[in-house]
Amino acid sequence: MLQIKRSKTEDKLLEGCRKGDRKAQRDLYEKYSPLMFAVCRRYINDSAEAEDVLVCGFTKVFAKISQFKSEGSFEGWIRRIMVNEALSYIRKNKSMYMEVEIEKADREPDYSQIQDRLEVEDLQKLIDRLPSGYKTVFNLYAIEGFSHKEIAKKLGVSENTSKSQLSRARVHLQKLLVEAEDFLNDKLMRHEG
Repeated sequence: MLQIKRSKTEDKLLEGCRKGDRKAQRDLYEKYSPLMFAVCRRYINDSAEAEDVLVCGFTKVFAKISQFKSEGSFEGWIRRIMVNEALSYIRKNKSMYMEVEIEKADREPDYSQIQDRLEVEDLQKLIDRLPSGYKTVFNLYAIEGFSHKEIAKKLGVSENTSKSQLSRARVHLQKLLVEAEDFLNDKLMRHEG
């Protein structure tokens, strides 16, 4: 079985958390919360709501830490908990509407030009503008690396629905990228003119 080497510091934190040591829990939270907050934000637009999900996720991490057997990545283990917590939040609080109509983008965006001028935060803002169902499937597939079969099981939908949502998310993102490209070009032309 694959063993991933962990630092003595991380092993010490894990052991402290298993014993319920508050300082170890705080240190673990401080180490992983920025990264895990970003995971939560990929699914939930509102920062305050994403923070609530983060806190609930860490509560589960601490409650279930004895289940982590030090096989595989601890960060990956936490990430799965956060993704599941975000999906649970979406199911409970937001009706995750799965779209049925598909629209085609008017034109393909010039990805090379956009890539040079778009920052990661800008791309996240575009993803945040996707309808909830699109965004959830896009994140699970493109960012987290889940298969359509896994996504279907997590969301309680068919694999075809997952594939359809991903396809629609891509089309919608293309439209948003075209709009961003047009905006950037207009801005550049006004600046040069």
